[in-house]
Amino acid sequence: MPWKEVSMNSQRLEFVSLAGAGDINLSELCRRFEVSRQTAYKWLARFKAGGSEALVNQSRRPRDCPHRTADQIESLVLQMRQTHPTWGGRKIRARLATLGYTMLPAPSTISDILRRHGLIDGTESRKRKPFVRFQRQYPNELWQMDFKGDFATAAGRCHPLTVLDDHSRFNLVLAACGNQRTETVQAHLTAAFRRYGMPFMMLSDNGSPFGGISDHGLTRLAVWLIRLGIGVIHGRPYHPQTQGKEERFHRTLKADVITGQAFMDCGHVQNRFDPFRQTYNFERPHEALGMKTPSEQWEPSERSFPEFIRPAEYDEADQVRKVQDKGIISFMGKPWKVADCLKGEAVALRPSDINGVYDVRFYTQAIAQIDLRGDN
Repeated sequence: MPWKEVSMNSQRLEFVSLAGAGDINLSELCRRFEVSRQTAYKWLARFKAGGSEALVNQSRRPRDCPHRTADQIESLVLQMRQTHPTWGGRKIRARLATLGYTMLPAPSTISDILRRHGLIDGTESRKRKPFVRFQRQYPNELWQMDFKGDFATAAGRCHPLTVLDDHSRFNLVLAACGNQRTETVQAHLTAAFRRYGMPFMMLSDNGSPFGGISDHGLTRLAVWLIRLGIGVIHGRPYHPQTQGKEERFHRTLKADVITGQAFMDCGHVQNRFDPFRQTYNFERPHEALGMKTPSEQWEPSERSFPEFIRPAEYDEADQVRKVQDKGIISFMGKPWKVADCLKGEAVALRPSDINGVYDVRFYTQAIAQIDLRGDN
């Protein structure tokens, strides 16, 4: 099927890009992508000889003509806009330059071409104002995770699960899910961790299955992440801007893939998601990245996914308690509620900087506090 070809092309391009971008060992990268070293060397040689086109077996054509006329340049701009209807002058110029075209006009001139052909809405252009951006300093310091708003297919609702690296905007997961269950999210995260390694922290909202207003925001999914050594943080309730990069990615996804389309089922949606993800990660220039692509700013994590999770190890001075039914632990002769999802797990109580207040820790993460000052 064509979508399988797209997925394979995307895998090859990801592999060669990551092999040349980071310090990850080639054998480790082959293991994560489940390919032999022989296959890896073949892909790398083809990419070196002919770039991404050699990987996807597309037909080749001359990249540049020193006598290109203004009409030919305009035709190139219009073709690129037809392929990517949401791209503006800066993105189109950056992509054409990456493809090897020279003597290109300024982005403003390209925007004029689009405007002249009725492809830019002046009202929408005026809405786009620059804003201050914040990002983590290194790849894989923090990944953002969220479900985009669900939408209908002929077979039922589709719930797109997305995960982005905060530093590079590289998309790690773009999955058309039939539900928002913990098991579904965990399966997609496991596949991503095995291929790309693990982040140090994961940011999500407070919705199910990521977090909640009770149990100190812990869920079964959060417990699994903490056991893997991944710090879990949640955005402030009713403040979606905390995950601004995810929100922005969702707008791009909606504009480029979802709006105005009819889908048969989640498999049909995934068929459209896969080429979009390849374009977003490896071709689409990103203004927040200085018109570089996310793949140019990202590299695989050195934190490999463990197939076996070791039990928690706490300091000798910690007071360790096993969480009982209903998420209760016993401390200082009294029951204290921690979290239902921690039943059967061992937690540690450690004095905080405030006299009479203890931090409750699960693995390396502080998850709650016990305040004994009212008992004095």
